[in-house]
Amino acid sequence: MRDMAAGPRVLLRRLRELMAEALEPQARLDRIVHAIARNMVAEVCSLYVLRADSVLELYATEGLNPGSVHLASLQLGQGLVGTIAASARTLNLSDAQQHPAFAYLPETGEEIYHSFLGVPVLRAGRTLGVLVVQNRTKRTYRDDEVEALETAAMVIAEMIAAGELARLTRPGLELDLSRPASFTGLSFNDGIALGHVVLHEPRIVVTNLFNEDGDVELARLETSLGSLRLSIDDMLSRRDVAFEGEHRAVLEAYRMFANDRGWVRRLEEAIRNGLTAEAAVEKVQSDMRARMLHMTDPYLRERMSDFDDLANRLLRQLLGKSPDTVAAALPKDAVIVARSMGAAELLDYPREKLRGLVLEDGAPTSHVVIVARAMGIPVAGQVKGAVSMSENGDPVIVDGDEGTIHLRPQSDLEAAYAEKVRFRARRQQLYRELRGRPSDSRDGVHVDLMMNAGLAVDLPQLADSGAAGIGLFRTELQFMVASTFPRAEAQEKLYRDVIDAASGRPVTFRTIDIGGDKVLPYFKATAQEENPALGWRAIRLTLDRPALLRTQVRALLKAAGGRELRVMLPMVTELGEIAQAREIIDREVRHLSRFAHHLPTSLKVGAMLEVPSLLFQLDELMRAVDFVSVGSNDLFQFVMAADRGNTQLSDRFDPLSAPFLRALKQIADAGRRHQTPVTLCGELAGKPISAMALIGLGYRSISMSPASIGPVKAMLCELPVAEIEAFFADNLHGSATMPFRALLQAFADDRSIPL
Repeated sequence: MRDMAAGPRVLLRRLRELMAEALEPQARLDRIVHAIARNMVAEVCSLYVLRADSVLELYATEGLNPGSVHLASLQLGQGLVGTIAASARTLNLSDAQQHPAFAYLPETGEEIYHSFLGVPVLRAGRTLGVLVVQNRTKRTYRDDEVEALETAAMVIAEMIAAGELARLTRPGLELDLSRPASFTGLSFNDGIALGHVVLHEPRIVVTNLFNEDGDVELARLETSLGSLRLSIDDMLSRRDVAFEGEHRAVLEAYRMFANDRGWVRRLEEAIRNGLTAEAAVEKVQSDMRARMLHMTDPYLRERMSDFDDLANRLLRQLLGKSPDTVAAALPKDAVIVARSMGAAELLDYPREKLRGLVLEDGAPTSHVVIVARAMGIPVAGQVKGAVSMSENGDPVIVDGDEGTIHLRPQSDLEAAYAEKVRFRARRQQLYRELRGRPSDSRDGVHVDLMMNAGLAVDLPQLADSGAAGIGLFRTELQFMVASTFPRAEAQEKLYRDVIDAASGRPVTFRTIDIGGDKVLPYFKATAQEENPALGWRAIRLTLDRPALLRTQVRALLKAAGGRELRVMLPMVTELGEIAQAREIIDREVRHLSRFAHHLPTSLKVGAMLEVPSLLFQLDELMRAVDFVSVGSNDLFQFVMAADRGNTQLSDRFDPLSAPFLRALKQIADAGRRHQTPVTLCGELAGKPISAMALIGLGYRSISMSPASIGPVKAMLCELPVAEIEAFFADNLHGSATMPFRALLQAFADDRSIPL
């Protein structure tokens, strides 16, 4: 019986010899297609390469008219070759001319051939061309022949990716690898960035394709698979991961794939056909990605990133490489492209070189986005496919305003965005000129414009933005970027630095708000939660673990010695929680007094209103605290029963809708009745149109990202507060026929208010 793997092995051996010879690119291609035709006893072997203009050009042939090389071409999707390129799927036909997609190219002389086998030339799931063999007789090619041709296509893909065929490209034309590509995601932080791609986890480049000893490679694969499976099992056994539902689901998927016999069998088959273990992983991963890209089931398509991550983990195991999260030599205009990343990982990159961030996953309120916002860099999120289509060093434009990115942009698009950047710079200059101007409306109403912060990197922006103070200091960010609980001394130093930087301006410290989506890898949860956002988090957690709150309160009291201290409790649900927290705070005050520590001159305790239950006890709440801060992000998701991290719901409900605006007005009115200061410190405050609405509802203190203060102040300076209040008096409880956002936009347009 014939050894079915002998054909591919012999072919691969011949290709290895051809790759090692000193040949011109065209000569090498000609010899390759000749070797393939001879090995497969085919009368024709042709290579079509995909150009940037979506045209497949004949680059080499054995058996067809040699004069048609670089002249014969097909559009993407045209004919059998175009169909293969568009679908990234193999076609194996005994009578090609009967296929509905068959297209006859008279210049090639291929009409006499019937049997046809075509495979896509793939790299990282991207189609770079098509490799074809043909015969006169009607026959279906065997599985081993298909495997041989797919393996040959992989070798050619590496030639294309290495730029070897660039010299064969006619002037004015480029290969598809350099084709411009645009992606649409979601805007996570405004701004425009022009720079060059830095892949957060660069793909392993496989340079050693051909094996010397198949048994050795199979053993390497088995060893690395074993290590991979153990590492996944180890992660699943860790309690901090095991009790996080979403993380666990991903890792369970990894474990399932890592133990899938079909996947392992394909890897072993590729090795037996002559590839190294790492080349086998690259080939199987690319084939699988190409197939999954064309699946209609959204769940299965989402699993692509799981397959990619798993294959990259296996490649690292095989090559003994650990992920290097910070590039050794970043370009001066780095745009980080990642599937997902943590806040601490972003902070590892030198701030002065960062221009933008692109995420395939994430949400506007995820921690890395909060840190990126603090750093003032534009962020586009939910940009599916960005990682696989990017190469390190690719030019890229990030449009954080629209949530789009443009890879390898054409010169006219780049010029248009460069002008947009210059326009934004001029506008920012206007905002800087407003910095020293009081934040008063056109009719003289003063509104405190505060900034949100959470890390030391935020502090310089307090002066730069002209903020009236820090309306929300997220103390949990210090915990999230650390590998262990920050010691009391480290907390005290940070809080003192923040108060010093404020130079007498008010600072509101929110006590540690962890749990839910804010997972600390070193903090062990006690039970798995199906809905962490509604579970054991924020004040619920710290009241159950009072040592956490005591340590933080003591650090805050010491840091604020001789100055005012404002402490805010997150996610309060009932007034009893405020009483319990006050008792802990009072105990720490008494403890420090006993040892003659320098205490704050004034201590104010407030609550964050983000749980709807407080809407039904507003009068009691206003009497129980010194101030209230409205957390509009959480309050909106709870009022609307819409997970703020769910991209399917991100545009479904509008915070500028009558139900939510009425709830916000109730809060502002209650604060005014009891003379309890109320600040709103969510995403709503940072957009001029929603900030205008808040002022119309009665808010006189709002807190936002530093970059938002300029645009909001520009709006405020032109806003007649009396008129926007009258607008709400007339419309808020009526039955408006237009959406509130449209009514607000019309109000601003009529009065030339910049939004």
